[in-house]
Amino acid sequence: MTHSLHPSRRGLILSLAAGGAGLVQAGRARANPVFADFPFQLGVAAGDPVADGFVIWTRLAPKPLEPGGGMPPVAVPVAWEVAEDPGFAQVVRRGETLARPELGHSVHVEVGGLEPDRVYAYRFLTGGEASQAGRARTTPAPSATPRRVRFGMVGCQSYEQGLYTAHRKIAEEALDFIYCYGDYIYEGRGAAAPPRPGSPRAHLGGEIYSLDDYRRRYAQYKMDPDLQASHASAAWFCTWDDHEIDNNWVGETDQDGTPPEVFNLRRQAAVQAYYEHMPLRASSFPRGARMQVYRNAAWGRLLDLNLLDTRSFRTDQPCGDKWATTCDAVRDPAAQVLGQAQEAWLFRNLARSQARWKVLAQQVMVMDLERREGLEPGYNLDTWAGYAVPRTRLLAHLRDRRIRNTVVLTGDEHQHYAGELFRDSRNPTGAPLAVEFVATSISSGGDGVDQRADGRRYLTDNPFLKFNNAQRGYVVCDVSPEVWRTEFKVLDQVTRPGGVLSTRAAFAVENGAGRLVPA
Repeated sequence: MTHSLHPSRRGLILSLAAGGAGLVQAGRARANPVFADFPFQLGVAAGDPVADGFVIWTRLAPKPLEPGGGMPPVAVPVAWEVAEDPGFAQVVRRGETLARPELGHSVHVEVGGLEPDRVYAYRFLTGGEASQAGRARTTPAPSATPRRVRFGMVGCQSYEQGLYTAHRKIAEEALDFIYCYGDYIYEGRGAAAPPRPGSPRAHLGGEIYSLDDYRRRYAQYKMDPDLQASHASAAWFCTWDDHEIDNNWVGETDQDGTPPEVFNLRRQAAVQAYYEHMPLRASSFPRGARMQVYRNAAWGRLLDLNLLDTRSFRTDQPCGDKWATTCDAVRDPAAQVLGQAQEAWLFRNLARSQARWKVLAQQVMVMDLERREGLEPGYNLDTWAGYAVPRTRLLAHLRDRRIRNTVVLTGDEHQHYAGELFRDSRNPTGAPLAVEFVATSISSGGDGVDQRADGRRYLTDNPFLKFNNAQRGYVVCDVSPEVWRTEFKVLDQVTRPGGVLSTRAAFAVENGAGRLVPA
């Protein structure tokens, strides 16, 4: 709920006392700010939970679509509270931090000292205003053996192509956490471009390049009340894909052949804006054009969550990144998806894990779907299928180390998929080495259909693929020590309000079995 503690004080935005007393001087920040408009219009969020806490985030922006969010270039004190109850009668942690102009007046507070496996409420206060309240659960203690975790997976949320009905629906699920695989924003031009048929809304401005551009795009997305509800409902684990910077970028390469030193200027702006708007820890603080996105989390001894970055360290897509084709470069022994350091980190985590379920939470499909009609092979080269050697190394590691109960969580495709992973997908004999669940988009692609013609062909041509659907929605995973169950949620429409949610299919994999079965 939004609270206005002193609504009569909304006269001037951060009105400053005579003589400049309200400016930051000699290390002091402006106290007791007064806002012309509600400063928490971008909502609140929590992220990266651990057993004793989580990150809480907000950004002060009384005029979100204006440069600087309508804030003057001064640091502003922001108080925060964490409580055991949604009414904040039992506050257990409180403090104060600064919203700094260098970071777009965003706030990242790493809350500690909380109890494990417990739901808390949190909020921010400044200038007589209180933010919306958010909800977040701490993880179980590292040695705990929880009987269940229930979490969601979301991503690919083009603002132009659909409403965020799916976010409103997932907020009602009361999940333990949400994993966002990326494509939180889209970088393409908006009102300057011809409108898409059936588009319910449009981006502001052209394609985005500068820090101000990216900040405004995030603000436009975050003003959506359904997205705010999703963030407020549970702590998120966030990673990125391509559209947070530019379509199909990898490493220092974009799709337009921009010189790397020039593209890195754009990356630096995009990376800073991403950090400013996501509930990330200081360990992910940007350093130039890079930031630490890959990291590990756990839910007691039930699951290990390896959050991957499949963009920053990847070599360029082979074969000119053409659709449904192949060439000798697909088998390049020097090719990388994760890069050497991240790959070694992942392999160590998988080999050492004592959790029942080992999770790879990442962006692009590991299943090497045959996508070309006819006898000639053809793949989506922006997936692991375009990188045969790194893909083989990953699956060989699972086989050789006898790592069981591996689940891959993926996005990017704008469709739901469920399938099994084999080292030789053209000859899928023996037990699968892992299973993969691909979540469809929140809105990208518009309403969609139950199944496209190419989806039906994929099911016929790829025996390891067990399910495909091309509507919008999200995924819910319900995990116990005995079974992993995944539900594929779909909406009948997203280009108009009132979309109806249903469970299109559910699949399960039993402990030690490795095979998908309808649930």
